[in-house]
Amino acid sequence: MTTDGRGPIETATAELAAWLTSAAGAPVPVGPPRAYGDADGLTLWPLELRPARQTRSSGAVREPYRFTVRYLLCVAGPAGLAVLDRVLTAATSDGSYPVVLEAGAAPLWSAFGAAPRPALLIDVPAQVDHPTPAAPPVLQPLRLRQLSMRTLTGRVVGPENQPLAAMRVELPGTASATRTGPDGRFLIVGVPHDPEHPGPVRLRLRGRGLVLTADVDAGEDDIVIVCAPPTH
Repeated sequence: MTTDGRGPIETATAELAAWLTSAAGAPVPVGPPRAYGDADGLTLWPLELRPARQTRSSGAVREPYRFTVRYLLCVAGPAGLAVLDRVLTAATSDGSYPVVLEAGAAPLWSAFGAAPRPALLIDVPAQVDHPTPAAPPVLQPLRLRQLSMRTLTGRVVGPENQPLAAMRVELPGTASATRTGPDGRFLIVGVPHDPEHPGPVRLRLRGRGLVLTADVDAGEDDIVIVCAPPTH
């Protein structure tokens, strides 16, 4: 339902009727085709519902159900020919509503008990929107906590305490990365630190054919990471 309480078919019909009235320069009533002499001008009638391509939903939000309403627009008397001309010109000029020139089948008019006449089919997209789930209420005051930033300094050494140069040291999930110098030392700035939930900082090391991870204590003044080749 829309915000004014109308359903998708009712909304599509009202919007199309309003556009037709503007294009035709005269009101276009909604009703089935009638015998000549009962009225003049044009009549509009929703003829069928046609399926449309659906979009797959993802997550908690459901995609709308999409379909097309096919309308029959036909003349209701001799004066309707000029009005239909204006509608056809407007539809092919601004592209607001695509028209289909396939409304001349005899069984269609027999079903309505009306004589065949010039007519158009107009396809209007519509959809059934699913309400978005309401967010749970916030029951407690929000707390904003600013994290401090730390700088990690340390060394990367081999099994015999030999400094390892040109090793890439990075903080996963961030852009913070550096390389060790000739003495194996590294420095990484901008490491988030939460004093209420302290814990180790995970670093990733790459180089010399190795990819290693190390959990270090950010509170240490001189971190030492020992890189040993895997044993076979």
